[in-house]
Amino acid sequence: MITRLAVAGYRSLRDVVLELGQLTLITGANGSGKSSLYRALRLLAETAQGRLIASLAGEGGLSSALWAGPENFSRAMRAGAQPVQGTVRSGPISLKLGFSSDDFGYAIDLGLPDPTHPFQRDPEIKVEAMWTGAMLGRANLFAERRGAAVSLRRAESGEWRHAMTNLSAFDSMVTHCADPVDGLELLMMRERMRNWRFYDALRTDADAPSRRPQVMTYTPVLASDGADLAAAIATIMAIGDREELDETIEDAFPGSQILVGEVDGHGVVEMRQPGLLRPLGARELSDGTLRYLLLAAALLSPRPPDIMVLNEPEASLHPSLLEPLARLLQRASRHGQIVIVSHSERLIQGLRRGGGMQEIRLSKALGETQSDAEDAPRWVWPKR
Repeated sequence: MITRLAVAGYRSLRDVVLELGQLTLITGANGSGKSSLYRALRLLAETAQGRLIASLAGEGGLSSALWAGPENFSRAMRAGAQPVQGTVRSGPISLKLGFSSDDFGYAIDLGLPDPTHPFQRDPEIKVEAMWTGAMLGRANLFAERRGAAVSLRRAESGEWRHAMTNLSAFDSMVTHCADPVDGLELLMMRERMRNWRFYDALRTDADAPSRRPQVMTYTPVLASDGADLAAAIATIMAIGDREELDETIEDAFPGSQILVGEVDGHGVVEMRQPGLLRPLGARELSDGTLRYLLLAAALLSPRPPDIMVLNEPEASLHPSLLEPLARLLQRASRHGQIVIVSHSERLIQGLRRGGGMQEIRLSKALGETQSDAEDAPRWVWPKR
């Protein structure tokens, strides 16, 4: 479970360190930085997939993703007695992302490319570090990247060895230096990061793939757009907790039953509802009903991830479904860590009633995202 998340220099997140729980809610007003925090988590996951630089390019490049304010705010600036203005920089321009758990931690520092580099919008990876435990230190560091050089510490002897000396500035040591012999811990961390799941694009429009008949195959993990809904539901029924699925549907749609029918040899989701003589197919379901089924398929996966992040899961849902969704999220968090980004007060109240939730409320001052937590957890960034 991730216990700490740290972001610096990314969009409105000038310098944020947050404590995460088994079930974490991130909320706040529009424009407070919720989406930026969601994207920061996603960028960390993209690092393990080798897509970090491409993902930043999709956001407009490093210049568009960097914090646009001053490096620091003076007391006078915060008090409104002095206009916000640039200050003499004490450190290099950078975008930093990191996380840690009780057993492992990872951080990456990206900066501006060399002036002669042909792709000036692409950031360079300047430093990476991976360590055991919640806090980075010299004694628990076991993988380090500085510039093009990567060093790994052997677990048995504690000796350092050069794993690479010519790693490209756009490649991460997480994807290029994970070795089952000398880099086993690095390999384990990479696989854990690759197991993170994100759902923010579950389609329910008239042309959504989930409304069409699908080829049925073993699907323990719902696709990020929900295209394989029928196969995912069938997999839960076959090897997952079918009783929990039935209870989830009953809680949200009393008297209803979810089915997987067949059309020309392909599977399709159907719902039998009270008073109707036949089940309704996926094409006939409302956007809200279909979205709830998609969320249920994601959250009741027979193969729970280390962490699942849901961005505004309440979208398209009727208010009557928000209480059942809160209960579903609470149940699902018993099987894996869940982070929810939401501003739905009804969903938030339902989650609060369930208890055991870590709540982070964001706000913005002088363009900077701030957390309502009284004391931020400690964090140490690797030095360039």
